[in-house]
Amino acid sequence: PSFEEDVININVGGLRRRLSSSALSKFPDTRLGRLLSCDSEESILQLCDDYDVSAREFYFDRNPGFFLYVLHFYQTGKLHVMEELCVFSFCQEIEYWGINEFFLDSCCSYRYHERKLESRHHNWDEESEVSSVDTSPDEISDINHDLLRYSTLRCGNVRKRLWLTMENPGYSIPSKLFSFVSISVVLVSIATMCIHSMPEYQEVDENGNVLDEPVLHKLEYFCISWFTFEVSSRLLLSPNPRKFFKHPLNLIDIVSVLPFYFTLLVDLTMGSDSELGNLGKVVQVFRLMRIFRVLKLARHSTGLRSLGATLKHSYREVGILLLYLAVGVSVFSGVAYTAEKEEDVGFDTIPACWWWGTVSMTTVGYGDVVPVTVAGKLAASGCILGGILVVALPITIIFNKFSHFYRKQKALEAAVRNSGKRD
Repeated sequence: PSFEEDVININVGGLRRRLSSSALSKFPDTRLGRLLSCDSEESILQLCDDYDVSAREFYFDRNPGFFLYVLHFYQTGKLHVMEELCVFSFCQEIEYWGINEFFLDSCCSYRYHERKLESRHHNWDEESEVSSVDTSPDEISDINHDLLRYSTLRCGNVRKRLWLTMENPGYSIPSKLFSFVSISVVLVSIATMCIHSMPEYQEVDENGNVLDEPVLHKLEYFCISWFTFEVSSRLLLSPNPRKFFKHPLNLIDIVSVLPFYFTLLVDLTMGSDSELGNLGKVVQVFRLMRIFRVLKLARHSTGLRSLGATLKHSYREVGILLLYLAVGVSVFSGVAYTAEKEEDVGFDTIPACWWWGTVSMTTVGYGDVVPVTVAGKLAASGCILGGILVVALPITIIFNKFSHFYRKQKALEAAVRNSGKRD
């Protein structure tokens, strides 16, 4: 098409207007300005919804009311906010027409950005409230997709109910009982390990090797049997075994039982009273890894799962917190070293002062190393006050995220229950 004529016909949702090509050529990066550079009907249809060759009219299926503001923009070079549209709809409209926010007139620019910022805060609060009764469609789709897998499996209905019973503590009364038993076994296991570390509950053989107390030994075997039954049952009942090994809670279950079988294998192959050297230290480390069984409580605690999700999605805030602490510790440690290095009170080197700076910045205050000079005490005061401010800065953001993920976890549990009961 030729644009030798000075007038172009525009039809936006039934609203017809005529624009001069000279006005459009002033803004060649906008959608209407790019029409002037089109050299074929195909290129025109990439910019508009329809094109009448005989009438040389371009049709756009957009908001006709907003197009009046677009006309004013081409006439004056300034864009004004349309009050009838929400701020995000207005943003989508100007993005469609290729008009940058930079062209907003000074009378509307401040109000537009203020409304945009308020809408973001409002949307965050609204999403947090909605998440208490609803959850992500993608997560619901994943749950329903996993449940549909049981229809193709042998004894699928029974396996599905057993899986829901083990995975969701609120699914039914049996699931609540199973969750209670599992939590009790975890607590018993942790208590057994703690009691075994006490000297009065340890027995020593003639070679000086520490032996397990018989009752504690039996309790340990019972707990391991339960954990093995639990993780193997979940694996057998899982609708997607590949996804099973990618879930963090399932990995925790596996890690909680591996140390026992590793040490048992070593005892059977090399003997419990043999000199293992470095391997013996590895065995001791694996035995200490039993403490990770306490993480199994996260499977039955919405709060612990929400805390894990919060830390996962707050790595930027946590990173900034650690950065601020590192800078504060470095600065105040250097000041304290300068003021206290001649007093022989523990500030002998700057690296030695880092411990004092870390304890002071985190407001722990062990008191094992304290300044005695006036300058050192002033540096300590600044370190403590700076630590309070640094620690307090990201707390609100992290708390808001925790509240959001907690509601999301509750909604996801409700979705699992509803999906299982509906099926």
